[in-house]
Amino acid sequence: MSGTTEAIVCARDSRPDPCSLCAARHLSVCNVLAEDGLRRLNSISDHQDFGAGEILVREGDPATNLFNITSGAVRVYKLLPDGRRQIVGFLFSGDFLGLATGDRYAFSAEALSTGSACRFQKKSYRKMLVEQPDLETALLDRASHELQAAHNQMLLLGRKTAVERLASFLADLAARDRRAGGAGRIIQLPMTRAEIADYLGLTTETVSRVTSRLKTRGVIRLLSLHSLSIEKPAELAELAGLDAGDGA
Repeated sequence: MSGTTEAIVCARDSRPDPCSLCAARHLSVCNVLAEDGLRRLNSISDHQDFGAGEILVREGDPATNLFNITSGAVRVYKLLPDGRRQIVGFLFSGDFLGLATGDRYAFSAEALSTGSACRFQKKSYRKMLVEQPDLETALLDRASHELQAAHNQMLLLGRKTAVERLASFLADLAARDRRAGGAGRIIQLPMTRAEIADYLGLTTETVSRVTSRLKTRGVIRLLSLHSLSIEKPAELAELAGLDAGDGA
């Protein structure tokens, strides 16, 4: 081997492992993999950057890919026959997109902000699950949590008041922030109030009114158009119908 070839190989081997630099790794199912597994996973993934408003998947298209969101925020929605849109969820770092779907996507997903994702072909990822049982177990555990979240959303839409709905939404975002290593007090809101209203089954005016009520009571403090501080987490948890410890 020539000196030039050796230098090229050494340079390639010295490049940082993308997985080791991923800020979402500890939030994602890939966190269960050892270094060999991460290298194998990286070999079947494509890195995708996206901008605000970019469509990641479209309802009805062949469901050929899975996405692991590594930064940014994404809204997941369905279009009703009359053209109305129903937001069914928001995805953040560490969340999977396209996990619970059949041969075609049952929803659309649009970026709320600039971000990135690891994209996998479904066939390659399924093969990876056979090779890495720990990854399959973690993925099943994530799927069970998503099912529980869907049940909670049904309860929220069917039984909870407007105050309980918004409080539950904010408490959930606070819990996400704690899982990401934060204190769960400063909440980022990349979505608009209209999108929050859509997700919660409320009008934009109701979301604004309830937000003002929570602000007046000192439960929250608005920091900007897209961020707020939870000043009384225990009271927020109580309003959401959670145990006090869930909002601490």
